[in-house]
Amino acid sequence: MGVAVVSFMVFAASQVGTPGPANMALLSTGARFGFRAALPFVAGVALGKQLIIWPIGFGLMELANRVPAVFWVLKWACVAYICWLAWRVANMSLSQDKTGVQAPGFIAGLAVHPLNPKAWAMITAGFTSFVSPGTPTLQATATIAICLLTTQIVFHPIWTFGGQTIARSVAGRPVEKYLMWTLAALTVASVFFVLFIGGTA
Repeated sequence: MGVAVVSFMVFAASQVGTPGPANMALLSTGARFGFRAALPFVAGVALGKQLIIWPIGFGLMELANRVPAVFWVLKWACVAYICWLAWRVANMSLSQDKTGVQAPGFIAGLAVHPLNPKAWAMITAGFTSFVSPGTPTLQATATIAICLLTTQIVFHPIWTFGGQTIARSVAGRPVEKYLMWTLAALTVASVFFVLFIGGTA
């Protein structure tokens, strides 16, 4: 009994480190406001996944079988939120005056993963594919939570710093508009890939 920690860490790294709605939000926030200003948002994003892990670990997904309509509504609410986020990214200017404009904070970061279909799919896959039958619920949930938080601590700042680095290169140039629209398109594409093609990717 237990969690296949090494295998799950490899899986977690492949998911947390690759493009998705959360990483696009981190990238665009780092690009718009800089790495330091984005750190509270980064912390919120990292801890926000815990708001999904623990309820799923203690049986939330059983509700999906009993009341599937609830999760259908949740799924499309997630899609609507991510599309709205992508629209904001697409119309964001890296070079405009930032006076009086604050970076999204910790609370805004907390909302990202609960409204991220990729996060739900990733966590569900973790419990169904890497946890041995009969493993105590607390042990399984705590292990999944620690493993994911560890990978987020590594990868989330990298994406955010990458956004700052990109912004320094393109801010104020014609390519800036195309970059922001590309990031927005990747954000939306990642959601629909998870929902309709990638399954638990």
